[in-house]
Amino acid sequence: MNLIFNLHRLIKASALVLATGLAFNGWADTAVQEEQTPKAPAAEINSQSPVAQDTGHGEQPKGKLPLDELRAFTEVMERIKKAYVEEVDDRTLLENAIQGMLSGLDPHSAYLKPDDFKELEENTSGEFGGLGIEVGMEDGFIKVVSPIDDTPASKAGIQAGDLIIKLDDVSVKGMSLGESVDKMRGKAGTPIKLTIVREGVEKPLEIALERAVIRVQSVRARHLEPGYGYIRVSQFQADTGHELVDTLKELKQAQKDSKLNGLVLDLRNNPGGVLQAAVGVTDAFISEGLIVYTKGRIPNSELRFSASVDDPSEGVPLVVLINGGSASASEIVAGALQDHKRAVLMGTESFGKGSVQTVLPLSVDAAKGLKLTTALYYTPNGRSIQAEGIKPDILVQRAKVTPIDAPQQYKEADLQRHLSNGNKDDVSNSKKARASKAEKEAAELLAEDYQLNQALNVLKGMHINTITAVKPEEKKTAALKPMKTTP
Repeated sequence: MNLIFNLHRLIKASALVLATGLAFNGWADTAVQEEQTPKAPAAEINSQSPVAQDTGHGEQPKGKLPLDELRAFTEVMERIKKAYVEEVDDRTLLENAIQGMLSGLDPHSAYLKPDDFKELEENTSGEFGGLGIEVGMEDGFIKVVSPIDDTPASKAGIQAGDLIIKLDDVSVKGMSLGESVDKMRGKAGTPIKLTIVREGVEKPLEIALERAVIRVQSVRARHLEPGYGYIRVSQFQADTGHELVDTLKELKQAQKDSKLNGLVLDLRNNPGGVLQAAVGVTDAFISEGLIVYTKGRIPNSELRFSASVDDPSEGVPLVVLINGGSASASEIVAGALQDHKRAVLMGTESFGKGSVQTVLPLSVDAAKGLKLTTALYYTPNGRSIQAEGIKPDILVQRAKVTPIDAPQQYKEADLQRHLSNGNKDDVSNSKKARASKAEKEAAELLAEDYQLNQALNVLKGMHINTITAVKPEEKKTAALKPMKTTP
């Protein structure tokens, strides 16, 4: 499956976009369609255009423009030009009208200026400037969808669900999302202060950050315990599918003679990304069937993606971690694996962003375009994720586990003159040291992350169930085998 992303083609052709809202870094979920979409002719309104008087019942004849609303628009524009405190040219007023038209539809539709296309190209490549956070709007304030791993936002402790109410002591109330985002952008190394409101915390929190160039490593992996691996996908970039397959191979090779007994796929606080990358990640764990499909009004919004016959995971038991910061492409992966009964989903309910945006260039200026919601995407079983989210199979809230200090226990090996067990120890001291260091780091991670700890326990139970279960064929063979008798 070709997952190579070319944004220059996106500017010239329609592109599917799964956007979880504008980000501090301007990044948006993006996927490319191979089909060329013909440009629509520019709309014209003149004396010959069909218009209709509103009936007063919220209905109008199909293909007719509402005359009263058109008159109101021209009157408002004319009054602004004459009476506004500062002079405003027609171009600015019309561009503002276009922006308002798109922003009034839903949180993800938008008018794209040339700079927006440039930011889209930078951010889907995995390197961009900003704070490293995905956001949307709620009640006039900025709501954090998800902080991105290893960025100023995540290091400062910003959490999914936080509401940002001030930027450098200036209230964001009344600002558009774009204006707020622009205020938070800036040169790498420059400071900014965020005032946030967090659920469960009485007073607003003031968090000082320093802007940085964000380089996101999409896929990271480690071993939790011998035989149990962990893969973290922080964002779906153009090559994430390929990276995940390579990471799976590395984890399996590291086991040497043994094989992986289980794997945790961590999609928590993953705001989404490239659609083909989500398909590629899912395809790495299943070998047949539908992964995701979309439904909309225009023909090229009807898409279906299915799995290839290869299964790089080789059926390893799988637990997927999700939470309220898992959005869009993350929900595609989680929903598909859940529908195929390929994984156990753990954590909390996901964000619920299931709409598809198409980037359409304008025929009058190819450097500008619309990011327009054109479809909804569905899981293999036909579930719409929009405003619903993916519910985990096992609900596990965030928590802290504090071990109880237990008195030191003595074992047989602590007794003087204890007998040797005769087992040979072929592991060198240096290998022991490296192993103990890795084990210590994994133990610290599991102690801090309760959800991950529980995921590992579930994997162990799945592995035990696999090795102890008797296959039906074996039971049948045992039943038919003649008993040996002694004459």
